[in-house]
Amino acid sequence: MSRFLSERLQSLKAYVPGEQPKVRNLIKLNTNESPFPPTPGVKEAVAEAAESLQLYNDLSAAKLTRLLAETYGLKENQITVSNGSDEILAFAFQAFGGHGLAFPDITYGFYPVWADLYGLDRKIIPLDEDFNIRIQDYAGNDRCVVIANPNAPTGKALPLSALREIAEKNPDQIVIVDEAYVDFGGESALALIPEFDNVLVVRTFSKSRQLAGGRLGFAMGNAALIDDLNRVRFSFHPYNVNSLTQAAGAAALEQPEYFESCRQAIMDTRAWTVEQLKQLGFTVLDSSANFVFAAAPGMSGAEYQKKLREKNILIRYFDLPRIRDFTRITIGTKAQMEALIQATKEIVS
Repeated sequence: MSRFLSERLQSLKAYVPGEQPKVRNLIKLNTNESPFPPTPGVKEAVAEAAESLQLYNDLSAAKLTRLLAETYGLKENQITVSNGSDEILAFAFQAFGGHGLAFPDITYGFYPVWADLYGLDRKIIPLDEDFNIRIQDYAGNDRCVVIANPNAPTGKALPLSALREIAEKNPDQIVIVDEAYVDFGGESALALIPEFDNVLVVRTFSKSRQLAGGRLGFAMGNAALIDDLNRVRFSFHPYNVNSLTQAAGAAALEQPEYFESCRQAIMDTRAWTVEQLKQLGFTVLDSSANFVFAAAPGMSGAEYQKKLREKNILIRYFDLPRIRDFTRITIGTKAQMEALIQATKEIVS
């Protein structure tokens, strides 16, 4: 830390992403990336877009936005795009978090970091003993509500009825629903957008559309909310989604069959993995995401992670009081998960 850093930021604890090793022959199940390559049309679309890189990218992301509107049944002015969903969430925290934020104690680790970065008051609401969000805890809040649904790192999801109730009970506050993992079995809050002017749905192309390295996210909501986000965006970085990423995102949307096949494969492999882990004595939470949250029998999460790393398999461990027994395991290909199970059998025996 230099002597020039703002005093307000000197105690800031930055977000720590999952390890991105450069070592070969590792099975990487620690950062919730898709195990599949992008849809076949992406490579060609990116190559074509690369021919015009001497020009600035389209500020409106017109083609991408039109395809998103068609895909999700909205108007184009109800959607905005970003450099990953993290950026959209950061914009939303700035735009709507002035009176404070309310989110769970166990959730996406970037939420408290943004709150500290922007100097926003935060109300941390504990999950119940089974790691569920209690709807009544979010009734009548005097601040912006932030719900990851499905939640991370637990993988648990709220039904649409619960999200509707949270929106109804906070009519004067924005309810941000972070749906990074919703395509793997969650119920989207998308249906609430025509009913409520206070619901903002945030999604990403990183997980179910195989574009984590492309950095593409988007938000959907009332046109006025989207206008608010664009005001922040254009005050920060209007050219935030580059031409190559726009082309990749559009191509991904144009091949829904590939999206569906990859999504289904991950859900099927998740079900198989859960069954295998339970047979080995693991505690596994219900998951609607592309990962599972599991506790190994007779050892801590840190120990299980370490033993798997010795067998060249990476998973994620969070050193937090309530979840120290658990690890988060990304669902990879069937072959990768078979290797995980075989390694786990050797460890627990």
